[in-house]
Amino acid sequence: MPVTESEEHRALRAAVSALGHKYGREYLTRTVEEGRPATELWAEAAELGYLGVNLPQEHGGGGGGIFELSIALEELGAAGCPLLLMVVSPAICGTVIARFGTEEQKRDWLPALADGTRVMAFGITEPDAGSNSHRITTTARRDPATGDWLLTGRKVFVSGVDIADATLIVGRTEDARTGRLKPCLFIVPRDTPGFERRKIDMELSAAEKQFELTLDDVRLPAGALVGDEDAGLLQLFAGLNPERIMTAAFAIGMGRFALSRAVEYARDRTVWKAPIGSHQAIAHPLAQAHIDLELARLMMQKAAHLYDAGDDTGAGEAANMAKYAAAEACVKAVDQAVHTLGGNGLTREFGLASLITAARVSRIAPVSREMILNYVSHQTLGLPKSY
Repeated sequence: MPVTESEEHRALRAAVSALGHKYGREYLTRTVEEGRPATELWAEAAELGYLGVNLPQEHGGGGGGIFELSIALEELGAAGCPLLLMVVSPAICGTVIARFGTEEQKRDWLPALADGTRVMAFGITEPDAGSNSHRITTTARRDPATGDWLLTGRKVFVSGVDIADATLIVGRTEDARTGRLKPCLFIVPRDTPGFERRKIDMELSAAEKQFELTLDDVRLPAGALVGDEDAGLLQLFAGLNPERIMTAAFAIGMGRFALSRAVEYARDRTVWKAPIGSHQAIAHPLAQAHIDLELARLMMQKAAHLYDAGDDTGAGEAANMAKYAAAEACVKAVDQAVHTLGGNGLTREFGLASLITAARVSRIAPVSREMILNYVSHQTLGLPKSY
């Protein structure tokens, strides 16, 4: 795995950065205040090929991988305007459909996900099955008379359902051989009868809203099932590993944005005839934050390389580590940035205060840092389980 980026990757990073700075933090803040998604930025990112950079060329994408998509999201974040649905629509849903979808699903969804004209949400978390995907109770059963699927269950903390054309729902079907329930993925169009949504009142300021979903005998055609009914966890983790990698990119970009604001302020703010950045008490914590973000990026890039190379097992370990490292680095960078600005760090003018809450999301979602530590202690170190 290369430890430095290629010329093409540096060019992509520079181009996305230019787009991000064209819009900036002020644009994203305005969309939140207006209660609408960042449609203009989304459309331009799609037009330039950034949304579909990871999707197959034969289906309208850029033919790259999660590595390239993570660069795009990180740079938008570093400019202060990350697009959360990049984690969901092209990274999770696009990847799953590209790897396991039927030819009809690929033709129907991938070109539209790549050009931004259609958006897909992802529903896995349930009220009583947060980190334990084995306890998912959303079930799918066949209607023997028609061959249709009937889905029943609930999901929570699903981003962007109101603007998504469909939601990729994780349910469970019964294995005819064993009687056990196994995970399966279904495409549920937004206006399907029995598919209800309720907005969750969040203190988090974000353009993308969070929803609770209720599925009451939602009837879907046989073609709504993504991939093989017997593939189970393989298909599920084909989406979850990119989710962790892209969450790391989201966090690193956010941390870089906060750090850049703090560094600029520390250079300009003068007290006792010297910039505050000349004092080690200010400079050293910012330098540590920069180091932590750079280290997190290396792990994120390792995870992306492994995933794009088809090493799902290696990518699973690296993606969890990357998400952990990036979340910790992001929270520390934001905290230190706010502290560097003092009272100004809590003003709307500098745009850092809202990041205090946003940064902590990366510690919680899509999997908590404690569950990642469980994974590493069990899977990597071979220690016995505590549960």
